[in-house]
Amino acid sequence: MLVGTIGIFDLRVLGLAKRIPITPLHRLAPWGIAGYFLNVITGLMFLVTYPYQYVYNSAFLIKMLLMGIAGANALIFNLFIFRKVDLLGPGDDAPRVAKAMALASLCLWIGIIYAGRLIAFYRPAFITFN
Repeated sequence: MLVGTIGIFDLRVLGLAKRIPITPLHRLAPWGIAGYFLNVITGLMFLVTYPYQYVYNSAFLIKMLLMGIAGANALIFNLFIFRKVDLLGPGDDAPRVAKAMALASLCLWIGIIYAGRLIAFYRPAFITFN
């Protein structure tokens, strides 16, 4: 839900499928936010069950760093840039700063997914499973 809705919006801002208006795509954002909170809840469940497996895991720490940067990117975009993008009609190009932020968003979410997959492979050396 999260990556799909945000990914579609970011790709449109980058210029893919220019005939689709941006405003209706932005209306899907609540679904992306719901997906984010679903991921946070399930992630916290994993973290609470065995915190040392995650807290000392470099892949987990990288994922958390990337999530923080992605959140800051989304916040800055929605507070300062979206007003300019919302005025665009079908076929219009987004401003360069909006395109740069959309590209950063896509790269960050790909990195978050990749780091999340690596968590299972990089465990702290002192963790033993009996």
